[in-house]
Amino acid sequence: MPSTLKDVALRAGVSKSTVSQYLHQRYHYMSEETKKKIQLAIEELDYIPNEVARSLKQKKTFIVGVVSSTILSKFTTEVVRAIEDECQLKGIQVIVCNTDDDPLKENKYVQSMIARQVDGLIIFPTEQNRKLYQSMLKSGYPFVFIDRKIDGIDVDTVLLDNELASSLAVQSLVERGHTRIGILTFPLGQKAITTRSERLQGYRQTLQNSGIEVDEAYVKSGRLDEMQTLIGELFRLSPPPSAIVATNDMILEQVLIYAKNQSLSIPRDFSLIGIDDVSFASFYTPPITTVSQPSFEIGKRSAQLLLRQIDRKEHEPRRAAEIFRLSPALNPRESVQNANEQD
Repeated sequence: MPSTLKDVALRAGVSKSTVSQYLHQRYHYMSEETKKKIQLAIEELDYIPNEVARSLKQKKTFIVGVVSSTILSKFTTEVVRAIEDECQLKGIQVIVCNTDDDPLKENKYVQSMIARQVDGLIIFPTEQNRKLYQSMLKSGYPFVFIDRKIDGIDVDTVLLDNELASSLAVQSLVERGHTRIGILTFPLGQKAITTRSERLQGYRQTLQNSGIEVDEAYVKSGRLDEMQTLIGELFRLSPPPSAIVATNDMILEQVLIYAKNQSLSIPRDFSLIGIDDVSFASFYTPPITTVSQPSFEIGKRSAQLLLRQIDRKEHEPRRAAEIFRLSPALNPRESVQNANEQD
């Protein structure tokens, strides 16, 4: 017969309440000796906490979901890790789904998570699921948007100041004399996610503020599997761009692959800045200038906002949703040089 909470308490010589506090990691008034006794009793009795009973009693599953756009990005990996770390402090498990920015997969995963009664969701949303999110908002279901927002959906949202991110990149290139600045982004269009549209807006606005006309030929957008073709189109322009801004880490990798395959030298043949500070940027040859975003802080803040929603009492009024835009930082390295020094 499985051991019970009462068995653990008797073996450790403490109350059931003390064991419960230990299991919930509430150690504020608990001595090290007491913690050791409880842990030893748990191990000797092979005690497994009854999470099902716990969830029925408190009407919670103690599980939250993250509906991610991609798990290939370093940014997303760090965000999810921060979410998990924050949730673990509350004894909450995290389930992660990958949508590949496919609205149909996103819709399916969100509804599946809700059907499994997870306590709340952190979502990298797409515009196409607006009606689903309006319905969730109306029902009072706890959820938070991360990395992008949807206008008209009044929900807590945490994202980067995307316009500032691309502005930092462009401004640093302009200061080095570059006027032919290309930009590469994932698909745009009327329903493009805000991350892409805002970074492109920051690019356009900074060029205009610098007195440089925006040349649409230097703006390329498409899927990841189209990037090699799009980069080639940039370099076949006459004249080609003297500098390129890669708007995320996956696109940056594609630019580096293209440069290697075409025997192009950075920054002699073109200067390069990536948005997202990839792990290899500082020791690549040459080290790559990047604009980093505070991914761990974005994940932590998102988890805190979701947990606050989940913990809200039924009689408490729903507070106004907030949008948090966190600041990027430019990391100057050696992939940018003065325009007049390039071949």
